Amino acid sequence: MCHPDYRQAEWETHLTGEILILRLISKIFYVEPKLDWVEELSEPEFFSEAPFAMEQPDVATGLQQLTRWSDAMQTQEGEDRLMELRIDYTQLLVGGNEFETPPWESVYFNEDRMLFQKETLEVRAWYRKFGLAAEKKGKEPDDHIALELSFLAHLASLGLEAYHQQDLDRYDELMAAQHDFLAAHVLRWAPAWCDLVILHAQTDFYRGTAFLLRGVLIELTSLFNL
Repeated sequence: MCHPDYRQAEWETHLTGEILILRLISKIFYVEPKLDWVEELSEPEFFSEAPFAMEQPDVATGLQQLTRWSDAMQTQEGEDRLMELRIDYTQLLVGGNEFETPPWESVYFNEDRMLFQKETLEVRAWYRKFGLAAEKKGKEPDDHIALELSFLAHLASLGLEAYHQQDLDRYDELMAAQHDFLAAHVLRWAPAWCDLVILHAQTDFYRGTAFLLRGVLIELTSLFNL
């Protein structure tokens, strides 16, 4: 299937929205909940709309669940709600004896569900090619869902910068890279991971974010003709 025409004017809007939403989702799935940014996200109307993929039903569902979580935050002590989030974060993203939702790509492509496999090395090479390295390289696998989403946002940001500078060859290269990274990595496992999080999450916060991501991935699949 051929690539879409990335030089159409609407791609500037697509990239801007994609960057914003992927950075938010990446942070939610990577950083242990802390009161300052949790309170920021629970502000009224924060999840009233999304900057990207608003037409996707899963995005609408995610926003509804996140708004319900936000509304509940207004009626309970912050520390109480924070404890629920920390428990859910640990069960979904850190793991334990029965880890149902491992957030690393390589786990889903070997029978023993091992980390630091060929997918990890491939993703690391992608990051290096575009000037990035995992924050905890060598201690945590590079193919964590949040890092892959952050990398997509990085490619989109570089692409938007190249577009504004009218460096169209560089822009085309970056858009093709985003297409290829989605095809080779993110879309091979992240939608199924979202399904698992939706099934196992105990809070509207993480369940809603998984719906949000699933809708974003559906939108990206369509935009990039994947």
